[in-house]
Amino acid sequence: MKELRDLVGSVHHLAVFETAAHHESFTHAAEELCVTQPAVSRSVRDLEAALGLSLFRRGHRSVTLTEEGRLLYHSVSAGFERMLETARQLHRRTRESHVTVITSSAFANYWMLPRLSDFRRRLRDIELRVQISDRYPDLSEEPASLATWWGDGSWPGCDSVLLASEEVFPIASPAFVKARKGRSEPESLAGERLIHLEEPFIPALTWSGWFVEMDVEYDDDGQGLWVNDYTATMHAAMAGEGIALGWRHVVDGLMEKGLLVRVGDRTSRRERQGCYLVWSSRVPLSPQALAVKGWFIETASSGE
Repeated sequence: MKELRDLVGSVHHLAVFETAAHHESFTHAAEELCVTQPAVSRSVRDLEAALGLSLFRRGHRSVTLTEEGRLLYHSVSAGFERMLETARQLHRRTRESHVTVITSSAFANYWMLPRLSDFRRRLRDIELRVQISDRYPDLSEEPASLATWWGDGSWPGCDSVLLASEEVFPIASPAFVKARKGRSEPESLAGERLIHLEEPFIPALTWSGWFVEMDVEYDDDGQGLWVNDYTATMHAAMAGEGIALGWRHVVDGLMEKGLLVRVGDRTSRRERQGCYLVWSSRVPLSPQALAVKGWFIETASSGE
């Protein structure tokens, strides 16, 4: 900002110039800015002097932009338009009592919904809106304040905090495990009926990757059940269709209810990889969104 002030003399000159360039009239610019026409002319002259070039061609009662002036106008106008949109977003956020969170269907169903009663008890004045999406949009352009994303916590233009590290292990329905009466070592699972998650947007751990980590030879011949949604994967496992990979932060509640059980005791762990709470680093969070952010972090850290 200091360099910009050194180059143009005053940032105020840019605002006056943008208005004059928009109208191509110092008189109309003066009317919009509620100042005198000489004040507009003087501000433009000071900007031209600071830059060392002419921005307008002066005619008899008319002005037109020079090539340099048109170039500067497009740049300044785009910058002011972006600032205006950000100011609108901030204004909306301070006036709204609701907070929108973008999340996956699995996280919404198996992590958020079981904890909503606690959310309502602690933040009863905030209306939570959940938007289901597996894509990662630009949060500075979205009406949503927060999101839960899967990855390593590094997304351009975003800040994040880890909610749950990646812990993945085989899971199945109790009835399926009882019926198979087989061993539970990783080697014994390679020939079982497996449920595969075919995630279209997120690079999730696959059965092939899990067997590699377990140092087990596995030939993926395309057999088994293939599903492209993790919620559907969980439903298939609970229905006894086979063995799926379970992410601890998603399946803990299902195991507590006895709907799913672990198959074996081997776990794939990647500390930095996991589920993150994410927000834009360019647009400040509203007080309501800050409260929701705090609830997510506190709830995840407490293990409730």
